[in-house]
Amino acid sequence: MPCYDPAVGPLPDLVVIGGGVVGAATAFHAAGAGMRPLLLERRPALCTLTTPASTGAFRLQFDNEEELRLVRESVDLFLNFNEITGQERYNLGIRQQGYLWCTAEEAGARRQERLVARQHSWGQTDVELLDGGEVRRRFPYIGETVLQARFRAGDGFLDPKALTLGLAAASGAEVRTGCEVTGFEVSGGKLSAVGTTSGRIPAERAVIAGGPFSGVLAARAGVMLPVRPVIRQKVVLPDLPEVPPGAPMTIDDDVGTHWRPALRGAYLLFTDPDTPAGEPLEDVPTDRRFAFRLLDPASPTAAARISPFWERVWARGSAHWLIQAGQYTMTPDHRPLIGESEVGGLWVNTGYSGHGIMGSPAGSRILIDCITGATGDGNPFRLDRRFERRERDVL
Repeated sequence: MPCYDPAVGPLPDLVVIGGGVVGAATAFHAAGAGMRPLLLERRPALCTLTTPASTGAFRLQFDNEEELRLVRESVDLFLNFNEITGQERYNLGIRQQGYLWCTAEEAGARRQERLVARQHSWGQTDVELLDGGEVRRRFPYIGETVLQARFRAGDGFLDPKALTLGLAAASGAEVRTGCEVTGFEVSGGKLSAVGTTSGRIPAERAVIAGGPFSGVLAARAGVMLPVRPVIRQKVVLPDLPEVPPGAPMTIDDDVGTHWRPALRGAYLLFTDPDTPAGEPLEDVPTDRRFAFRLLDPASPTAAARISPFWERVWARGSAHWLIQAGQYTMTPDHRPLIGESEVGGLWVNTGYSGHGIMGSPAGSRILIDCITGATGDGNPFRLDRRFERRERDVL
């Protein structure tokens, strides 16, 4: 059964598959380029899988210039969101409280110095290096073990649901929820239709923006993507008086544990590099042991390593917490996949490796420019690039 009857209404110019932040950003930029996007989401509502499980933060401290430039563009959109989108219903609630990366190791201090020098050479000269005394003067909750930190005051937090729903609303796209993509029709190496549980949609152009399900979707067209879903968890402590409400994102640069103020309390996270890749999941399980790894001061990844007030939280014992989980869509070099697949007309916008909130608004603009021919060969995130493995900066 056809999903669209051309006699009744026009076909979409672009079918966007996935109703998280990446799909919404894709629809927004497609509309800005004069296209008529159709946004498909298999769940009952937009923004209900990985996007709302995110930390809801953005930064301009990266280890490579390409991602730094990408997120600079996204941050400009964040800071001027209502003006750029032309809608007033959704406000991002921006709080620029900074990102503070702390190290208690000499090797970590030397690594930070090299990184900040590179960031300055890329034009990001507002990243500061602070010695331990200056760190504690500005941020009294930081412990005596910290030798040095890098800090940028302009980094901050936002509401990821408002970002997604605001972009979708501004796109004017037709949105179909409860509509799962079941396959693709390909003729002569080119896309001709998208099959869904609601029927067949004739389409010459579609974008896979399905987060952890992107690889599964692409495989239905015979396209193999180098993506792997990895479970990431966060501890939500909704009411915690010990947390300084004006604190920046505070990161233990030596082990990866980080926290930020949220909900009159905090989000507390750890991106364990040893977490194995798995299959994409509709219901992502949580591990009760995860909270103890971050809250118990005896743990090698405890937040108390650099912020001693977490010891008092543990000793008090009355803090309420819950664990929320999502999946990062990882690529071999932890950078997104943006471009056309080997099936003509089937495009990909995925693999942000935990940086989808801050990377996909600009990444989606790059994708639409590629589709319309507004950009040449300057896309550093194309699918056929050489992947160079990166060990750090996967926060």
